[in-house]
Parts: sequence; structure tokens; C-alpha cells
Amino acid sequence: MKPFVQIATRPEDDVALTERAAVLDFTGLREDDLIWARLDREPFPEFSADDISGIILCGSPFTVSEPEDAKSDAEKLAEREIFRVLDQVVAEDIPFLGACYGIGTLGTHQGAVIDRTYGEPLGAVEVTLTDAGREDPLIREAGLPGVFTGLVGHKEAVHTLPDHATALASGRTAPVQMFRVGTRQYATQFHPELDIPSIIERARAYRDHGYFSPDEMEDIFTDLQSERADEPPKLLRAFATLFAR
Repeated sequence: MKPFVQIATRPEDDVALTERAAVLDFTGLREDDLIWARLDREPFPEFSADDISGIILCGSPFTVSEPEDAKSDAEKLAEREIFRVLDQVVAEDIPFLGACYGIGTLGTHQGAVIDRTYGEPLGAVEVTLTDAGREDPLIREAGLPGVFTGLVGHKEAVHTLPDHATALASGRTAPVQMFRVGTRQYATQFHPELDIPSIIERARAYRDHGYFSPDEMEDIFTDLQSERADEPPKLLRAFATLFAR
């Protein structure tokens, strides 16, 4: 099998390692089948579409809608590299699945309006498939139900999709929870790479990053522990299964 590539942009080594372990677990891929590209510190490795099966981009403390002069050098490097990768992804029709930061980057690349109108605090939300979502090959492979629980925590979101993008899932407070461009380039607002224990661990690492009030953190964790969010990670296994070659 040709490897997949996981793009990581988290500067914190411990968080990045936990994220990688989750992607390996949920995709079912072996270590050798998932190349790790940490774009906050180095350029994306040179590949052609014939060299890899697909690309997975996980969440990030970075946001595309932040003013340019407020972005760190690491954030600017990661963003430049991701847009360069997305140029290739679209031109060569490489399978792509981006989560959270992925919806901001793929959306911006494709002409969506990304702003802070529909940001959502850390928590569990109801996600509803659109008619197109129910017929989408990746979602069907994952066996997602028409309504499921997704885990979120984001400052920015899609405000408006371009006409050529297909909305696949929606939410009450963030209207675009998943979309597709082309036939196999996907982005989700919710996190398919997180389950309840891992989002709590992630939130502890980012308690002072503005995703929630630190004073309310333990109450938020208590509420999360009463939720089940078993469906979204199935997207990662489906992506690895559907596009492996």
C-alpha cells in the first residue's frame, strides 16, 4: 500500500504525539503507512499523486482568519505550506481530509468566507447530514447516521461556501460542519480524530487559548463525560479504507 500523509501543525510535542497516536488508532494504519509532516517547523515533503494514497490534516491552534501581523512565524510557515499542498491536492485530485483547521484552510483555498461568526466553544454538538451527505461515498463507507454527535471547539468557521463546494453536514450553531470539493477533497468542522477522553486531554493543553473560560473547564469536562461521540472517528477509518491503493 502507498502511504498516507498526516499533516500536523501543533507546536507542542506532547500534543502532536497524542494526535498522531489517535490518527493511527482511528485509521487502523501502521506507523510505516502514515508519514508525519510537521509543517509548523519544516516544509511539506515532495510527493506526487502516484507516491501516496491521501493526506489527512488535523486541528491546530492556528487560525486562517487571524490578522496576518498577529500570526507567528510558525503559523505563517504552516499556512504557506498547506496552501501549496492544496494547490497540488486539487490539481492532481489527491484524496484529502481536513479537520477543524482543515475546514479553514481548504475553505480559504477554495474561496469560502471563513470568519468568526460561527465559532463554537468546546463541547459536543448535534451534526445533521444533508441530502448530499447521505449519498456521499466517504460518509456511506463510514456508515454515519443522519444525525450524530460531533466534538468541536473553534474560533472560526465557514460563513459562506463557494458555489462549487458541496455541503455534507450542518449544525445548529455552525451551519457548515462538513463539505466536499471535487470528488474526494473533504473538510470537517467537528473533530473525527478525537473522542471524549482525548478532547478533554487536548483542552487541558489549550486551557488558556480562548476556546473556553478556564474557570468553567471542569464543568465543561463533566458535561462532555456524559456524551457519546463514537461516530466521527469512523470517517478516518473509512478514508483510509476507501482511498488506500
